[in-house]
Amino acid sequence: MAIVRNAVESDLPYLYEICLKTGDSGKDATDLFHDPYLLGQYYAAPYLFHDRGLCFVLEAEYRPQGYIIAAADTTEFRCWMERLWLPPLRLRYPKPFPKEIVKSKNEEAILNHLHTVAILPDPQLTPWIVDHPAHLHIDLLPAMQGQGFGRELMKALFAELGRRGIPGVHLGVGAGNQGAVAFYHKMGFTVLQEAPWGFTLGQLI
Repeated sequence: MAIVRNAVESDLPYLYEICLKTGDSGKDATDLFHDPYLLGQYYAAPYLFHDRGLCFVLEAEYRPQGYIIAAADTTEFRCWMERLWLPPLRLRYPKPFPKEIVKSKNEEAILNHLHTVAILPDPQLTPWIVDHPAHLHIDLLPAMQGQGFGRELMKALFAELGRRGIPGVHLGVGAGNQGAVAFYHKMGFTVLQEAPWGFTLGQLI
């Protein structure tokens, strides 16, 4: 039996694990990282600390096996990351990065993200941000995929965003992750912006 519930602090180790095991465009990224927690330090853990009310997990067999995490205001979230979350990580992983801690281009990219000052959304360059201020990440372990659980996680998050009066949400997806692109389109997401790396998709709540 699987259930969707609000995330709690003790779910944090599972968020790191799920993020890593789905971190290569939906595939297991374990072999790409010297530090197995690094990917989650950027794409999973901060959401639980920033606003736990917008974090939900899919629990099966007594453990989380998927999650959806979000920030209601992308601009505010990036400011929070820059002010509180990223500075300690920059001290932990100072530049230049030693070769022994960089196992792949994927790991190098995340390390560089940690040291990059967050670019705040510009309504003139990304006018869709006004109607889609929230953003989300959703990941499920392979055993949980294709069974409708992703839709259930989306429903839980959208209900909370709607309760808060958030008008819409966006996300980024790599062009090569065709399974994810197809899922988002089925969920009603549309293309807001295209880039060399993939797409920004959005949906009104």
